[in-house]
Amino acid sequence: MMGSLMNPLAAVLYAVLALYLGGWWLGQWAGNFSLLLFLMSLATLVFWLAERWYFRPAREAAARALEQEAVRRRSELQKLGIAQVDDRLEEAQAAALAPPSWVEWTAGLFPLILAIFLLRSFFFEPFKIPSGSMIPTLAVGDLILVNKYHYGIRLPVLNTKVVELNAVKRGDVAVFRYPVDPRADYIKRVVGLPGDTVAYLNKRLSINGQPVPTSALPDYYDEDSMRYAQQWQELLGDKPYRVLTDKAAPPFVLGTFDHPYSNACSFTAEGVQCTVPVGHYFVMGDNRDNSQDSRYWGFVPDQNLVGRAFFVWMNFGNLSRIGGFN
Repeated sequence: MMGSLMNPLAAVLYAVLALYLGGWWLGQWAGNFSLLLFLMSLATLVFWLAERWYFRPAREAAARALEQEAVRRRSELQKLGIAQVDDRLEEAQAAALAPPSWVEWTAGLFPLILAIFLLRSFFFEPFKIPSGSMIPTLAVGDLILVNKYHYGIRLPVLNTKVVELNAVKRGDVAVFRYPVDPRADYIKRVVGLPGDTVAYLNKRLSINGQPVPTSALPDYYDEDSMRYAQQWQELLGDKPYRVLTDKAAPPFVLGTFDHPYSNACSFTAEGVQCTVPVGHYFVMGDNRDNSQDSRYWGFVPDQNLVGRAFFVWMNFGNLSRIGGFN
């Protein structure tokens, strides 16, 4: 009776999975893959336990019963003088021991899904760059790896930090849950730490009244937009990185969002200046005039951090982009 229920339950599990992924693909809802993997791990664990402790022992008992029955029949036939008996015991036992199809697609996948869940939750997670806000450091279509434990170990799904590790540094490229809609993940460069006064005036960055070292580079040609942009090298921390500005774009900020620390920022015709609250960070895109970042929607809370991005592992349109970045 119980065995007859497992195939329909497995079908329901994968129907729900297909519905979830289909709705995410069509943009009907945001996909929370940590939660999805967690639920898939639990669901396949139930099937794995059922297979390990109930169904497999039952099949093994059935195979032993076939052997005992075969021994009994052979004994009876030998008493009748029949020595050669073709009871196809091995075939019958193999059929009895063969797991049903639901085992392969549920219990069989549990170790793999669990391993992916643990790897993605505590070690490294892949992301795809969807926009040009981090050009020239990261291009649209870059597939990157994010170190999930660099800033501390967090509980999966809840994202609660339980072990403190490395501190966030100015210049880090960080992935975080978008404060306006935490279901979405964003990637930007950290430029301001808690307590910092960050000013971006006339397209020049300064921290606590000190201009960030900046030098001009040759103009950058964006093949997608077929336009040139001014290119600069900045130095935050110990590693330089490149940023872009658009000569035609104004220095002031338009279209800001209300957020809990709006009064920590002041806006002028020259740009913006903000004092970063405790437990928060000020982030900006490297493509400065084409990035929605802390200038517009405010600060990133520490609990929203996902990890530090550090490596491009694939770009199917440009294999030369594979490698580390600052």
